[in-house]
Amino acid sequence: MRNNAKLFLSILGIFAFNLALMAQENSIGGEETTSQTGNGGGMPPIPWEFIVPLGMLLFYSLYVIYERILYIRRMVKFDAKLVDTMQPHLEKGNFSDAMGMIKNQDGAYATVVKEGLESLENSLKSNEVESNMEKIANIEIGKMDKNLGHLGLIAGIAPTIGFIGTISGVITVFYDISKTENVSIGIISEGLYEKMFSSAAGLIVGLIAYAGYHILNSVIDSNTLRMQQVIVKFTKLTRP
Repeated sequence: MRNNAKLFLSILGIFAFNLALMAQENSIGGEETTSQTGNGGGMPPIPWEFIVPLGMLLFYSLYVIYERILYIRRMVKFDAKLVDTMQPHLEKGNFSDAMGMIKNQDGAYATVVKEGLESLENSLKSNEVESNMEKIANIEIGKMDKNLGHLGLIAGIAPTIGFIGTISGVITVFYDISKTENVSIGIISEGLYEKMFSSAAGLIVGLIAYAGYHILNSVIDSNTLRMQQVIVKFTKLTRP
């Protein structure tokens, strides 16, 4: 996990550095581009002061979504029939044999069942076994939820950054009009077109983060329900 984080930070740094270079080149060549395009020709300058942070938020959102998908897929792998195959051992009290069946399995479900078996080996009561399993289940669900709050935050921040870019563009347009006293469609439309680019980018980033947040949460919620079903099934089989 630490290696993945270091790799992500390195890529993010390179990404931000490249965007900064692009912004610098854009600002240096702005006057030249304007003179070449003339009236309405070419693409207006991109507002890098807003696109750079939005690009970083997009990159981080995609990283979180990808990393969480891989983690959740790995943690929810579990044979639902395993508890049924353990039933003869559980009924006879052969908890060590039951543990041997699940010993080599990883994931959230296996961790919860292992906790139940360890609690039974320690001669805990049925309600205590169930309580311990639910605590472990909550911990595993919390691990799956890691960094999802960041996606929810980005879903709200990204469109706001884009909207601020548009407002900044409107202010700039009217300021230029007040200085030149020249009210023309060309001046207004070019300024708004340039700045509304940041609004579109903010909405796209926010939409990706919003969709990723809710899709991953729905997957986690469904596995929370399945985990509770496993706990109920396990405790029923182990009740005296």
